[in-house]
Amino acid sequence: MSAIAQLAEERVVEGTYAVARKQRLRTRNGSSYLALELVDASGRIEARVWNDVDLLDSRFAEGDAVRVLGRVERFRDRLQLEVRSLEAAPDEDPAALTPALRRDADELDGFLEFLAGEIAHPGLQATVGRLLGDDALRTSLRSLPAAPDGHHGYAGGLLEHTVGVATICRETAQLHPRLRSDLLLAAALLHDLGRARELGPPPSFRQTEEGRLLGHVHLGLRLIEDRAPALEAEVRAELLHAVAVHHDLRSAKTAEAAVLYHANQLDAVAATRPVE
Repeated sequence: MSAIAQLAEERVVEGTYAVARKQRLRTRNGSSYLALELVDASGRIEARVWNDVDLLDSRFAEGDAVRVLGRVERFRDRLQLEVRSLEAAPDEDPAALTPALRRDADELDGFLEFLAGEIAHPGLQATVGRLLGDDALRTSLRSLPAAPDGHHGYAGGLLEHTVGVATICRETAQLHPRLRSDLLLAAALLHDLGRARELGPPPSFRQTEEGRLLGHVHLGLRLIEDRAPALEAEVRAELLHAVAVHHDLRSAKTAEAAVLYHANQLDAVAATRPVE
């Protein structure tokens, strides 16, 4: 069986993968073809079905596990799989074929608990505790990516990124005591929690309808507001502000919001920027 991470140009491939994306499109001359994204635990690759499109299209759906025979080609400086034969693999679990984090999830969970325990402010501590104590949200951290098509784009990436950003914020607050460390740490731990409402299950991680219309930032703000009824109005407003602008530095009106923006960017770049 051929792991995606080990595929090379001009190699014949036989393997079992999950279908993360499936689209039926047309070439310039009007012929139908299938554009796929196939994934396994080691990575992902674009794939195309040029022949027997009607027959093969009827055999599987997006999110299914499939057995594939094909050949690897290079297209626009990226590897692409030309599918020659494909059939459903109902005995395989598509979720198990989803790219996953390489770090130990239990260890990351322990770091998350430690970081949450560093918050001394009673209202912020209670708010973070209610959210991280929600079993469904906690499961989402371990099963969803931080950004499906970007940084930490694998199952568990959301947990890894959350711990990374919160750790950067904690260390920054220790270097700069003028920062309100409890506010900054709480915002870091909660900043991407809206992904739990925005994204669907593996292997495709498709946006929910609510996620498509509102986005993870807005959905995260709603989650925080629902779980922070006892938090003082001023502190709640500053927490919501930091989360709201963590992708928009120009809108940051507090030092904590600006630091969260930079910590988020730093962790994303450190996880994805190629090392020469």
